[in-house]
Amino acid sequence: MAFIVYILFSESCQKFYSGQTHDFENRLIEHNSSETKSIRSCAPWRPVWTKVVCTRLEAVALEKKIKSRGAARFLADIGASI
Repeated sequence: MAFIVYILFSESCQKFYSGQTHDFENRLIEHNSSETKSIRSCAPWRPVWTKVVCTRLEAVALEKKIKSRGAARFLADIGASI
């Protein structure tokens, strides 16, 4: 089963959020509804970067790398823009 590592951005809060899932479309809906309490105040969230990886182990490792570096720096390092 493939996993998706993603970075979301909230215009209203000027914040990034990174995560990993096997069902990105559903997870984005959850982030933009009241189902995810910790970040619901910053909705709407929009995806700014995604990457498909083969295993959950790869997804967790990449998510950890993004979170330890910070999403904005990670995006700058890879030349991605929001």
